[in-house]
Amino acid sequence: MSPIAYTGIIVAIAVVLFVTNKVPVVLVAMGTALGLWATGVLTLPQALGGLGDPAVIFIASLFVVSSGLEVTGVTAWAGQLLIKGAGEESRTRLLLLMMVLVALLVALISLNGAVAALLPVVVVIAVRLKRNSSQLLMPLVFAGHAGSMLALTGTPVNVLVSEAGLDAGVGGFGFFEFALAGIPLLAGTMAIIILFGERLLPQRNGATMPADFSRHARTLVEQYGLASGIHQLRVRATCPYVGEPSGVVALDEWPGLQLVAIQDGDTAGPLRRTTIAEGDYLLLRGDAEAAANFSVKMHLAFREEGSGDSEETLFNRRSGLAEVVIPPRSGLIGQTVFPGMVTESGDLIILAVQRGAGEAASAGATKAAGVVLQAGDTMLLQGTWKALDTHLDDPDVLVVSSPELVRRQAVPMGPGAKQAIIILFAMVLMLATGIVPSAVAGLLAAGAIILCGIMSVEQSYRAISWTTVILVGAMMPLSTAMIETGAAKMLADRLVALVGDAGPTALLAGLFVLTAIMGQLISNTATALIVIPIGVAAAAAMGISPRPVLMSTAVAAAGAFLTPIATPTNLMVMGPGGYVFSDYWKLGLPLLLWFFVVAVFIVPLIWRF
Repeated sequence: MSPIAYTGIIVAIAVVLFVTNKVPVVLVAMGTALGLWATGVLTLPQALGGLGDPAVIFIASLFVVSSGLEVTGVTAWAGQLLIKGAGEESRTRLLLLMMVLVALLVALISLNGAVAALLPVVVVIAVRLKRNSSQLLMPLVFAGHAGSMLALTGTPVNVLVSEAGLDAGVGGFGFFEFALAGIPLLAGTMAIIILFGERLLPQRNGATMPADFSRHARTLVEQYGLASGIHQLRVRATCPYVGEPSGVVALDEWPGLQLVAIQDGDTAGPLRRTTIAEGDYLLLRGDAEAAANFSVKMHLAFREEGSGDSEETLFNRRSGLAEVVIPPRSGLIGQTVFPGMVTESGDLIILAVQRGAGEAASAGATKAAGVVLQAGDTMLLQGTWKALDTHLDDPDVLVVSSPELVRRQAVPMGPGAKQAIIILFAMVLMLATGIVPSAVAGLLAAGAIILCGIMSVEQSYRAISWTTVILVGAMMPLSTAMIETGAAKMLADRLVALVGDAGPTALLAGLFVLTAIMGQLISNTATALIVIPIGVAAAAAMGISPRPVLMSTAVAAAGAFLTPIATPTNLMVMGPGGYVFSDYWKLGLPLLLWFFVVAVFIVPLIWRF
């Protein structure tokens, strides 16, 4: 058999396996690469070369940058703004704002970068608004495809067709000239998704969806009986406690108040110094009026971020709450604890303890009569986010909800948010200007996330979706096989010969069909590289301008909607959206038909033959 025949058989088998969804997609992709090597179509370096491709490295680095934005609360902040602007009830407004946002972002950077940055935001929105992620993630990606036609930097294909115009002697396309086709594409895409998307998309969530932690602090405060009041009072310069040991704080004259802890003003953790200083905080529990009177007498100031709000006092950008369970055989069983006690590490405060049945074991507990811990007891701990992350990785306790996951969702613009935003904008600037290759820009941004302390190396490893990375890298050799064997060119030549004598409109239609079909199986950049020279030659033979042919090809290359393997971004949302192979064409086909209308009938009205 010829290499072309082998390639065709391998493609057919891969498509069948993808469609049936009975074999893990990663195994199908790796089998495709190995099949191309086993049949002699590609050498082993070619068959496995996609795993080291710069585009794959770029995608992996984008997961790290995206996770850095999520960890610091930037995505939570963006999600809150999006929810606030869209409202909790309006599906139409939410989709409109989401699609406009991703389209504008794609126009400035790449489709991969925009989707990777917004993916966690949309997942959080789906969780918070109790919507199925499958109803939001595919519209996010498909609107991004349309948005890639708004500017020259939207996709590498735009750069290719502009350079082809220069080489053909008809001039390149301006930076925003693509928007003449991109705006109708985006408008039609948004209309189709809003009108028909709900029926054409599945009602499904990903296999692992994060919990909604938007009301986490309120739930814990109410459960542990702290809603009556936790107050954080700042020590002023005129306070008599300044320079005194921590034991000087006595509340015997204030029966409605209880001292929980003294916090360091710089770190927000329990006080380690022997004396109290200006700027430190007294954490009190009790009646708000009594706390106000006490603060006036002792020259203390209520915390700026909500004087009597227990949630805001305990749960904010600097510090948070964590609930832990005492497991059987824990070393803590039999130890006595009490509210306000500082843990052995000196970084966390025990706010309350409950028995397994929900009994408030701390209700009457004092330092003199504490609580003897038993298996199944739960403790509410408070400390800085860093301290919670560091000290709760302990076999003596089981953490109910990971502080890291809680902070990502519920603390907008937390520690490191400014650095993460600066890193993001620096990466966008590098991508927009082309100072360095995209893979280099992504690696520099990911490295900066780690160097700034936003994420550790281990956290960055966990942030990468290795399924997506391996899948993209393993499918890339298919493009190489179709080009090197001549299979792609053979199909293109036959199609042009078939429609070339029927007029320029038929030529655009034929090239669109060819580009769209190939673009569902191989990368749209590789497809464009094959189709562009054929289209330019056909235009010259017919005596028409190649500009509408080039723009039509760019539109067709952007219409990669029908399969998850068409683009890396289609694959990115497959897991979080709970999609299967057959979900894509149901919404993708109407969108592809609209792209056909724009490419074949609207483009020639703007760029004349």
